[in-house]
Amino acid sequence: MRYTRIAGVGHYVPERVVSNHELEKHMETSDEWIVERSGIRERRFAADTETSTDLGLAAAKAALDNAGWKPEDVQFIVYATLSPDMFFPGNGVLLQRDLGIEGVGALDVRNQCSGFIYGLATADGFIRMGMYDRVLLVGAELHSSGLVMTTEGRDTAVLFGDGGGAVCLEVTDDPDGGRLLAHNLHADGRYAEDLAMLAPSAAKRPWFSASMIDEGLTTTKMNGREVFRHAVTRFPQAINEVLEQEGVQASDIDLLIPHQANLRIIDAVKKKMGLSDDKVFANLQKYGNTTAASIPLAFSEAVAEGRAKRGDLICMAAFGSGFTWGASLFRF
Repeated sequence: MRYTRIAGVGHYVPERVVSNHELEKHMETSDEWIVERSGIRERRFAADTETSTDLGLAAAKAALDNAGWKPEDVQFIVYATLSPDMFFPGNGVLLQRDLGIEGVGALDVRNQCSGFIYGLATADGFIRMGMYDRVLLVGAELHSSGLVMTTEGRDTAVLFGDGGGAVCLEVTDDPDGGRLLAHNLHADGRYAEDLAMLAPSAAKRPWFSASMIDEGLTTTKMNGREVFRHAVTRFPQAINEVLEQEGVQASDIDLLIPHQANLRIIDAVKKKMGLSDDKVFANLQKYGNTTAASIPLAFSEAVAEGRAKRGDLICMAAFGSGFTWGASLFRF
């Protein structure tokens, strides 16, 4: 039997730290208001010369080093992001080019906050079916250049940050060792517009115009109440689903790594699942919401801090735009 194990992890965040107090200079807000609403105290913003692919490349190199791989060991790339360098092509091929591995296939995943979970399940499927033995999975985002840093845009501007995370996935035949165990992926497009960027859009004529900027269509729109209401329900559902697939209980989890969007959501999920603080990892206080990068970034930090260790039973779960949500369970 073919299984998939995580051979290495890595992450990268830009050097520039942007505190809530710095945001007070650009909009009517306060550190107290942001912390109470989201739990976020600071985030990282990329340098003017950094691209979304640059963030993914740095995270990928860290993961390759951790796994003991060389770039030429990678047989396929899965790249999750909502902030590509270009409308098309996606960042996957740009990462392939930067790694110098010509001919290696690259798949772009556009599932926003759930992108890493969707990518992990996809990469696992490729490996288990025998198509590839080694897959590089990356989640990276550069939000800062698209945020509206004014009072009008503060509802979303205070939430997002830049960063990247990556994992190296490889085939294993050991059913008792570290391996990916179960996944579930879900969506409900009835709520697509509740968390979305409506333009540029091929559904409009033309795809892009100055009026789209004037009307605010090129900035993130979020119905915070609906997002929160669905998230606190869908997170536990997805987690319980993968636990049931493997016949284990929430108490068996060594660490839960949820998408890092809002500390109130994480606390609500923690309470519903009956998990203690030491069994749930959160770092959004330092980085904000890094969308597709948030789970691999948190996982990499958890490994570095000794919170995630080889042999641990770990669950990752995400909810976001689409609405999409899902979870993965694995023995690290």
